[in-house]
Amino acid sequence: MELHLIVTVLALIIMVVGTLGTIFPVLPGSVLNAVTALAWAWVLGSGASWTFGVIALGLALAGLSASAVLTGRRLRREQVPRGPVLAGIIAGVVGMFVIPVVGLFVGFALGLFGAEWLRRRDLSAATVSSVGALKAMGIGMLVEFGCAALGTSLVFVGAIVHALA
Repeated sequence: MELHLIVTVLALIIMVVGTLGTIFPVLPGSVLNAVTALAWAWVLGSGASWTFGVIALGLALAGLSASAVLTGRRLRREQVPRGPVLAGIIAGVVGMFVIPVVGLFVGFALGLFGAEWLRRRDLSAATVSSVGALKAMGIGMLVEFGCAALGTSLVFVGAIVHALA
């Protein structure tokens, strides 16, 4: 097999893992996609690979940034401090081992709600802020996933353009 084909297939597999990592935070996400796109462009070295690789790199960084900004802004608006979010993360990690596949999400939601309930001592206020925080995280994940998926698709298109050139 030709080196360019092997590198492209490996890069695409790694980028699919990175794209899934934007939804399942246990896997590396946008950072993995950014590094892979840049490495793929460098190894192939053509104008097409550099063009598509740098655009994919930019999309990965934009998705990561947008996710952080959107999530942070919404959490501030919902007045959710870092403590309950940290409790949700810890509970999510525990949940990952207790309930396969969905435990991360269930654990995060329960940990966040529990910490908000302890902080506010009001069931309806804790529910409203927890749901708002979960929506914020979901929107951030969705934006980051979209950018990562688009970047992965662009590397695939770049590989085709590179092969045809």
